[in-house]
Amino acid sequence: MTSSFLFRPRSANLVIFLCSLWLTLFTNGIYFQKVIEVYPVNVTNSGFLIAIALLQFSLICLILGLFGVKYLIKSLLILILLSAASSAYFMQTFGIVIDEDMIRNSLQTQPAEAFDLFTINLIVTFTLLGLIPALWVIMTPIQWKPLRSEAISRVKLIGFCVVLTLACLALFYKPFSSFFREHKPVRFYSNPLYMMYSSAKYASNNFIDHRLILQTLGLDAHIPVDDIERELIIFVVGETARADHFSLNGYAKKTNPLLEQENLFNMPRMSSCGTSTAVSVPCMFSVLAQDQFSNKGAAQTENALDVLKHAGVNILWRDNNSSSKGVADRVAYESFQNAETNPICDIECRDIGMLSGLDDYIDKHPEGDILIVLHQMGNHGPAYYKRYPAEFETFKPSCKTAQLEECSQQQISNAYDNAILYTDFFLSQTIQFLKQYSNLFETALLYASDHGESLGEAGIYLHGLPLFIAPETQTHVGALLWVGENYDDVDRVRMEQKVLQPLTHDYLFHTLLGLFEIDSEVYDGSKDILAHTP
Repeated sequence: MTSSFLFRPRSANLVIFLCSLWLTLFTNGIYFQKVIEVYPVNVTNSGFLIAIALLQFSLICLILGLFGVKYLIKSLLILILLSAASSAYFMQTFGIVIDEDMIRNSLQTQPAEAFDLFTINLIVTFTLLGLIPALWVIMTPIQWKPLRSEAISRVKLIGFCVVLTLACLALFYKPFSSFFREHKPVRFYSNPLYMMYSSAKYASNNFIDHRLILQTLGLDAHIPVDDIERELIIFVVGETARADHFSLNGYAKKTNPLLEQENLFNMPRMSSCGTSTAVSVPCMFSVLAQDQFSNKGAAQTENALDVLKHAGVNILWRDNNSSSKGVADRVAYESFQNAETNPICDIECRDIGMLSGLDDYIDKHPEGDILIVLHQMGNHGPAYYKRYPAEFETFKPSCKTAQLEECSQQQISNAYDNAILYTDFFLSQTIQFLKQYSNLFETALLYASDHGESLGEAGIYLHGLPLFIAPETQTHVGALLWVGENYDDVDRVRMEQKVLQPLTHDYLFHTLLGLFEIDSEVYDGSKDILAHTP
């Protein structure tokens, strides 16, 4: 009896209505929580809170009504239900929002990274909120009326949604006006509306017409003829390393014991141009400033590596992360995420393995300057405990699960700090490697993390929040520069003052060119950290 009632034939409008109701009531916990933080439950706000819930329902129903046509309706509903369930879990658990950058991150996430996020809590939430209603949609026959009758019926549903929407807005015009104008971050948690908007925006902004010619950059780049010393530069692209967890920056735990022994230039006020790898890494190498940057624009324009290549620099990119995000598409690229190339692997392949065989690469290039980019796995979360070998388990007790909500703030911090400690070791070993070549090259190490990380502050975890609302923990990143004693063109007194100033990822493009003393119209000395200009 129950089974026949649940799965008896229903009209398309009723299925859309019920799914919209389900999505509103059961996948918007974090959204309504954020709303109530702004508009507490009381007699004054009760009518407006009900209007917000009705508006959420009417907009979901309107969209599903418009696009839920005969041959697409079940596929559309299943996709929305499953996506909304996943979004609800990640927003509720980590405090993230599903914006365009998060969509990009999700599409570029590799299986090993995704597995770290695959937890029991995710499975339970996904099953209860997404899989069960999706199975109901699959098993419920839909009764379709003749075309004319069905069209009239659908127009009525859409009309009902429009009227309900307008009624909510009209009856509570003033509070809605304030809500839309002053509380935009709250709307980011509207599920699945904002996710659907972000997906459409991603598709629109990232459609690249492959007939377009890649815009060249810095074809005039050259190394001055009087620069007879060869440069060997290593640029380490860090991962998820926030500046306030570096003891170099005054952090109480000794997370940089080895780097503190080096004569280097620490940059305590470096800000990232994004809060995710997919945005920050292309931005770090782009000539476009943060306020002009877009992933589509970066994909259609050459970057710093191309300019250096035009100047005759030998370039190698080694990656122990997901990929170069398109930055290294036109230079030599090697993945170090597997044991076939990386000789130092246990539960995962270690960053230190990227130093293996670099001597051979240098020996094979007896002429010209050399740039080696090492893209770290670094502090990639949430499984921080996997990011370092057992011997770096210094700060205890540490969180030993990817389900961060099951760990205390101290345990999460300890696991994260152990991963920073391993980065300290990796960078120190990279500096020692460069010192071996001090008689043959002018050597330097540049390090900057792509973005930071939230470790539970204000209930927010991981990274990826929209830049304009992201906390400083996600944008204030670790960065430093080490130059060998034989690197002549460095005013150390001036540098010690300059690195204390506010810096951003916008400086990295020009600093890379400056390290190789490149002459080009695209080089801006005012954004070169080493330049002699003020």
